[in-house]
Amino acid sequence: MGLRAVVFDYGMVLSGPPAPEAIEQMRRITGLDAAKLNELYWADRHAYDEGKLTGIGFWRKLSQDGGLWLDEQQLGELNDWDARMWSTENSPMLAWQQRLKERGLKTAILSNIGDHVHEGLVRALGWLNRFDVLVWSYQLGIAKPDPAIYRYTLEQLGMAASEALFVDDKPVNVEAARALGMTAIVFSTVERLREELITMGLNAELPLPE
Repeated sequence: MGLRAVVFDYGMVLSGPPAPEAIEQMRRITGLDAAKLNELYWADRHAYDEGKLTGIGFWRKLSQDGGLWLDEQQLGELNDWDARMWSTENSPMLAWQQRLKERGLKTAILSNIGDHVHEGLVRALGWLNRFDVLVWSYQLGIAKPDPAIYRYTLEQLGMAASEALFVDDKPVNVEAARALGMTAIVFSTVERLREELITMGLNAELPLPE
C-alpha cells in the first residue's frame, strides 16, 4: 500500500528555532549563562514531556538543581516564557501540510510536549486544528521514542505503519518509527527534506515542500 498519512513532530519541524527573546528572558530571570541554562533545561525535559512533572514542577526542580532561589512569580514567568519559546512557526512546512491535505492525505502531529507549553500553543496557534490527529505526550504519559506512542498515533489515524511517513528532527525518534515499519525522515531543513523525498521516490506519491 502507498502512503496515506504524514505524521509530523512539532518542535523544530512545524515550529522554527526557539524564540531568542524567550531564551534571553529565561537567562535574565535565572541569572544563568546560556550553557548552564541549556544543561539544566534538558536534564528533566523528558520527564516533563511524559507528564511526570507539571510545567511549574519542571521549573521548580530546575531551580533547585541549579541552586537558585526563585519565588512562585518567577517560576510562573519562566513557565510562560517556555511556552512562548516554542510558538514560532515553520511556514514552508505548514504550507506543505496544507498541500498534503488537498491531495487527500491525512496529517497528524506527534509531539513530546509538557502541559503548559501545549496550553500556550493551543492559545497561540489556530492552525493546529487543520491536522486530523493531535498526539501530545504528556496527556498519554508516554513519549517518543517509546513504540507505544507511535502505535497510538497510527490507531488514531486508522493507518498501518507502512501507510505513514514520519518526520522528526531527532534521529532516535526516526529510528523508532522505522523499527515499527513506518517510512521516516530526519528533518533538518525544508530543502533537505525535499531532496530526501525525491531520493526515496516519494515525489511520485506526495507533493513536495517548497
